[in-house]
Amino acid sequence: MHVKKGDTVVVIAGKDKGKKGKVLEVMPKKDRVLVEGVNMITKHQKPSPQMQQGGIIHQEGPIHASNVMVWSKADKKAVRVGYKILDNGEKIRVSKKSGEAID
Repeated sequence: MHVKKGDTVVVIAGKDKGKKGKVLEVMPKKDRVLVEGVNMITKHQKPSPQMQQGGIIHQEGPIHASNVMVWSKADKKAVRVGYKILDNGEKIRVSKKSGEAID
């Protein structure tokens, strides 16, 4: 996948278009990502031993990985991701626009 846990991404499609956040979780088998503050859903939680207080909680829902782009600090905008293999055989992610390493 073009995104990893901890990346800062921008949502490019859907109801949260334009929002920026950190990737909390990546689900490669489902092709989905969990982004901080994006696709907030309400969940009705019953009281349990771990959570004494029940009620309505708000949490992030997964969105499709194709709806996010990696935010480049150098370019100060969302960029497409390319891959480059270094001389030592290591594969890194690079910005298609500037060619700078993202990792």
